Amino acid sequence: MTTHFITAEIEINQNQEAIAKTIEQELAKHGEPLRWAIVNVDATKSTNQIVQVEAVVTRN
Repeated sequence: MTTHFITAEIEINQNQEAIAKTIEQELAKHGEPLRWAIVNVDATKSTNQIVQVEAVVTRN
């Protein structure tokens, strides 16, 4: 098992309850998320926002 530090840009919608689930689903494509944090939000779009996420994931 190895750990990796990744950054990802993820498009989210206005549904506040689904933000964490959306981020975790996208990070799962890169491995098993150990921790993650939203470090930037691009709120220039009215319907969807782009968040920049930094995460540590593990891979086998």
